Amino acid sequence: MVTDPEITHVLVICDRVYAEKADAKRAGVGTESQIISKEVYEKVQQSKFIPIACEFSESGDPFLPVFLRSRMWINFSSNEAANENWEQLVRALYGKPAYQKPPLGGTPAYIISEDPKPSNPANGKFATLKHALLNNLKGLRVYRADFLSACISHADALRVRQEPDRDSFASRIVQDCEELKGIRNLITDWALLESGIEKSANFRDALLELMESLYELKSRPEGVNSWNDSWFEAHSIFVYETFLYLIAALLKTGSYETLNELFTSHYIRPKSEGYGNAKLNNFGCFWGCSETLQQVLAPPGKRLYSPAAELIKRQADRHDFPFSSVIEAELLVFLMSCVVPDVRWYPQTLHYASQSEFPFFVRATRHRDFLKLSTVTGVQDADALRKIMAEGYERQGVNRWYDFAMMNNTFWDLMNMDKLDSLK
Repeated sequence: MVTDPEITHVLVICDRVYAEKADAKRAGVGTESQIISKEVYEKVQQSKFIPIACEFSESGDPFLPVFLRSRMWINFSSNEAANENWEQLVRALYGKPAYQKPPLGGTPAYIISEDPKPSNPANGKFATLKHALLNNLKGLRVYRADFLSACISHADALRVRQEPDRDSFASRIVQDCEELKGIRNLITDWALLESGIEKSANFRDALLELMESLYELKSRPEGVNSWNDSWFEAHSIFVYETFLYLIAALLKTGSYETLNELFTSHYIRPKSEGYGNAKLNNFGCFWGCSETLQQVLAPPGKRLYSPAAELIKRQADRHDFPFSSVIEAELLVFLMSCVVPDVRWYPQTLHYASQSEFPFFVRATRHRDFLKLSTVTGVQDADALRKIMAEGYERQGVNRWYDFAMMNNTFWDLMNMDKLDSLK
């Protein structure tokens, strides 16, 4: 039937055994593969044969016969993969691709640019890690380490290491933050995926190590001996923004113990900061700002309360995390800055808190949901939390933050502080 002109498509269901028999030309599979391979090799452009990958090697490669390895294959190696890829298969059978080929355009900007950006290998590393996670493959630690290392390496390649042009530097910060947004998204996707599958100690350890690597990124690169702190503002915003997205992701997956560990851990200071007597820092080290961005983000004749928050707002283009989710995440960060001693945190995105209610805090009115907040804070009693918050307000001088004087609701109200744990 594979040579019958009336047969438009043939699905080749491939696993390890099929691939081995086809390559060795053994038994009926061997005969079948000789017929199919002739068709494949003689009709390069045809799409009659569709490999269905049902098994992968430990290295993440599908088991396919040699003559099919150059063909586009569809992943059906697990129930999750099959559910995800059914539409792709149906579209292939009916010749209705999800995306139409676009018209030929001009020369890509990245080819003619005089300041080319490094490619991002972390995308492929994440695809491999995701496959390993969903299929419970061995070597998960290695795949995870490769992915996170690729993220940090790509971000590091964008760090400023020599004096930039002052006239265009504000625009460069915006461009670098746009490029770094891809890493922000990959790290967020990783946190969603792995914390959603299994809230394991291995994930938490990897997350804390990642935070120390991010801390390093916002500091002066080693070997740079003459600098201005403004050179590193793009990475300062990137780390600040990524931290907020991680908090939002962990809230979404209900990873409250991981959140507590993230807030209560201490992080090794980068060598370029100089250790002094304090070799570790609290989560306040992930806060970032940029006055340089006033030049390109502020309306003519005006100043922004926070250019960093304005840029984060403009970059909040994920459908699963609207900007309100980022604000809610920072509201939790601010709460924890009042709970954890010695932390200072100025919640910049809350300048845009036009809404008066945030779901995580509203739900904490109910006792069962307050328990989630208490897991994050480590404070089991609502009255005790209110007392700690009042002390944190005083310590940080919140009443002197005149930039927030025009807010319709105070931070206290936004956190639903007076109503916490008031309903069964």
